[in-house]
Amino acid sequence: MTVNRASARYEGFGKEGRGSITTRSGVLDEQPYGFGTRFEGQPGTNPEELIAAAHAACFTMALSFGLARAGYSGDTLETSAAVTLEQREGGFTITKSALTLNAKVPGIGAEEFAALAAEAEKNCPVSKLLDCEITLEHRLEN
Repeated sequence: MTVNRASARYEGFGKEGRGSITTRSGVLDEQPYGFGTRFEGQPGTNPEELIAAAHAACFTMALSFGLARAGYSGDTLETSAAVTLEQREGGFTITKSALTLNAKVPGIGAEEFAALAAEAEKNCPVSKLLDCEITLEHRLEN
């Protein structure tokens, strides 16, 4: 079992408030976030961007291990995730995480690749955590 930690600090309230996010590893060290970074494209990060990064990374690693278990040696897996935040019924909800995968896996057939990718999408820990629609598009290059 592993336990990872991060913290957030927010000073002020509402749109005028400003926050920062710090991770134990130091990769994020007082990284700014707030209304402007979430809704107005200002420099910094936001929770949905961090969820997208986590989902893309988790899925890609899960697929990598699935391919290795199936006997394939690697070339490249590149995944992006688009996390959608929508206002619904007086509040905000994450409604979707759309994964897009480009892969080079020598010697694999399209059907086997699609099955392994679907299994990774379904079983990566971040997919299991998210309570929203998850989609997966993939392109396999030979």
